[in-house]
Parts: sequence; C-alpha cells; structure tokens
Amino acid sequence: MVAQKLYAGAKLRDLRTRLGLTQKDFSAKLGVSLPYLNQMENNNRPVSTTVVLALAQEFGFDVTELGQGDAERLVTDMREALADPVFGDATPPLADLRLTASNAPALARAFLELHRAYRQTHERLASLDEALGREDAQLQPSPWEEVRDFFHYCDNYIDAVDRAAEHYADLTQGETNIHAAATRRLASKGITVHYAQTTPLRSYDPEKRQIILSSLASPETQSFQLLVQVALLSQNRLLDATLDLARFQTPEARAIAKLGLANYFAGAAMMPYGAMLNAAQETRHDLELLAARFGASIEQVAHRLSTLQRPGAKGVPFFFVRVDQAGTITKRHSATRLQFARFGGACPLWNVHRAFETPGRFLRQLAETPDGVRYISLARDVSKTGGHFGAPVRRYAIALGCEVRHAASIVYADDLDFTRAAAFEPIGISCRICERTKCHQRSVPPLEKRLSISPGKREVLPYQLE
Repeated sequence: MVAQKLYAGAKLRDLRTRLGLTQKDFSAKLGVSLPYLNQMENNNRPVSTTVVLALAQEFGFDVTELGQGDAERLVTDMREALADPVFGDATPPLADLRLTASNAPALARAFLELHRAYRQTHERLASLDEALGREDAQLQPSPWEEVRDFFHYCDNYIDAVDRAAEHYADLTQGETNIHAAATRRLASKGITVHYAQTTPLRSYDPEKRQIILSSLASPETQSFQLLVQVALLSQNRLLDATLDLARFQTPEARAIAKLGLANYFAGAAMMPYGAMLNAAQETRHDLELLAARFGASIEQVAHRLSTLQRPGAKGVPFFFVRVDQAGTITKRHSATRLQFARFGGACPLWNVHRAFETPGRFLRQLAETPDGVRYISLARDVSKTGGHFGAPVRRYAIALGCEVRHAASIVYADDLDFTRAAAFEPIGISCRICERTKCHQRSVPPLEKRLSISPGKREVLPYQLE
C-alpha cells in the first residue's frame, strides 16, 4: 500500500520508452485506461497502487525507484543557480521549480548547463590576459564539473561496473587478500608488480608489462591503486562502453571519467557489493570493523557505503562528502534528501569542519535541515602523509550520514538522544538558499529574503531579514 501520494511521471515515461511501448500498449499491460496513464505521466495524478503492483509483476520493476530520482537534486541545484546575482530578484517560486524538476527534468538540466556555461564565461572574462590571442578559445564546460555531475546524477552507483568488480572478486575463489590474488592473476598474464620508493603512487610500463607501486603508500592505498590498474587493463571495453553512453563534451572530461570509473571498480572489487552489504548490516556500519575486514581505509569504506544502492538490494541511503581545510567540497554524493552545494563550500555549522580539530576521532552530530528532515552525521579527518620526512601532508575531512529513521542500523547512533529537539543542530546547504533568518554563521543574505538595515542597531549580522 502506498503511504503517500507518489508522483513519478518522468520515471513512467522513461520506463515506457525503454520498453518501446506506446501509451496504449503500456496502459493495457498496467491495467489502467489510456487517459489515466497520460495523466500519471504528466504528474496530474499520482501513481496508483494498481500500477505499482503491475510494474513489479509485469515488468519486474524495482518500485522503490519510483520514489527516488533526480527531482530533489535538480530542485536544489536550480535554487543554487538562481541564487546567482545575475538573476536579480526574479526568483521562481519553489513550487514552480519542483514542477519543472518532476515534469521536465531535461529542461532543468539544460538550464543548469546554461548557467554553468555562463559562470565559466564570466570567469574567463575575469582573466582576459590568459585568453587574449587564443584563436581556439571556445565555450566548453569544465571537464571536472562535467564528470562530477555525471556521478552525481547516476546516484554514484554504476551497475555494470559494480557487477564486473564483484565478478572479479568472486574469481579470487575466496582468497581474503585481494591484493595478493590480483598480483597472482596479473602474473599469469605476464604482468609483474614491483615496489619502489617513488613519488607516483602507481605507474605502468606497457612495454615492460610492469606495474610499479609506491612502497611508501599504505597497504590499503597500494591495493586500491593495483586494482585501478587492473580495471584499466582488463575492463577497458566496459569502461569505454559506459563512457560512450555518457556522451562527454570534451576528451578531457572523458579521460577524467574513465579514471573515475576505474577508481569505482577498484573500490567495488576491494569491497564486493554482496559481501559489503552483509558485513555493513552485521557490524551496524562500524567503519573501523569494516576497514579491518576488507583491508580498506576509513575513507574508502565510507565512500563505498554511499554507493550501496543496487536496485532490489539497497543498503542504508547515506550521504558522503569530503572537504579540504578551506571548506571546499572535493567529493560529494547523497542518496538522501540532503543535497550539497554545487559551487563553494559546505555549511560551516556542519561537524565535518570540526573534524580537523580532533584528528583520529569520530565526531557525531544530530542535525536538521531547513526542510525539517533530521540526520545523524559522522565526521572524521583523513590526513594523508607523503610517506617520508618533509613530504607534504594532504588534509581532508569526511562526513557520512543518514536520516535518523535509520538510526537502529547505525552503531554510532547508540546512546544519542533523539527525543530532544534541541539536540539537533540547524545546518543548511548554501547561505544563498538557506531560509534560516537567525543563523549566526551566515556569510551572505539568502536569495528569497528582503534586507532591512538599521544604522542605529547592530546584532550578530549587519542586517535584518524580513
């Protein structure tokens, strides 16, 4: 039974298109009238219980996917884009943004692409000294941002690559040390693995058929990098086929995405889906126990947990983020309703920023976003040494969290008081789109509020919000 009204017109249209069915044929298989299907596909009516059951029985469709998708991400991204001063005060109502995201997601993405192009043009104009005299200058999206958005809208779960990695892990025939197993399998193909005190973490010589790993790197980093090279050598056709479907606009974006897919394969091979899901449930998502069991780092485990969203075998929907000391988000993914700012840093009230102050410790936080959704967030620093004296240390902090309704499945939720409203700290996404008027850490005024300036009165902020 559907607990609340479910509008999933775009999902229904996508499924019908993939099946190659007309509305008439599709409605007949679902057991509804043609006008009723038309209304559901246009979000004029919610998806009925009859249709939900028919989708599962007739097509084997994972009906949990109906309640998910890009709508919330698109709404958040559009609100952030519309916070750009170029739009002035002409901000569409939130209801219009939600309607666009639900009924016309392609239009919403086109708008985001247009805004991204505008931002990049604006940034180029700010550095004309580099652009003048270049005849090959042309408007192109940032390769890094293009790839980031690709993984963002894939829910950070790539089914074909994930299953290929799981199959690769199965071929080790139960060996617990996947590093040693991968080394032996490479040796059987005439590829040797060597270790040296080198600056690159990994390098491959195709002529000598030799992989060189840094002996200064941690064991989990060595394993991960070895599996990245395995992906590039043994899964090249799969990676290219996935990239062909993505249709990146530049060779640079495609190259970055290929490495990203190889990294995805490596993480999925170290922590195969089924084994990881079972272990996560058994340990109640204890990151340290999981790291020890799979020979992975805390960051690798946290990132992997955020990808366990396979249809029909989903794990707890987590958000995962990594920030640097300046507060810039360097990795982001959310299978929850919480979405991160596409540009700039994260909310300063979030515990991920405090993790730098307490190295080696897990920080827990109960938080509430402006939409009233409550989360439990776990943060920790993940400093990365260069392996020798004088080498620079890369400092990051990660956060992993989920909605409090999953607290019973999370060991870090034990002994926290969920009954007190005051226990939940208010956090947001971006100051530009955060609706809170009393935030003491606000950096800029919110887009949808009017300012009131009183020269004779100074509170925490130099202005009041109406």
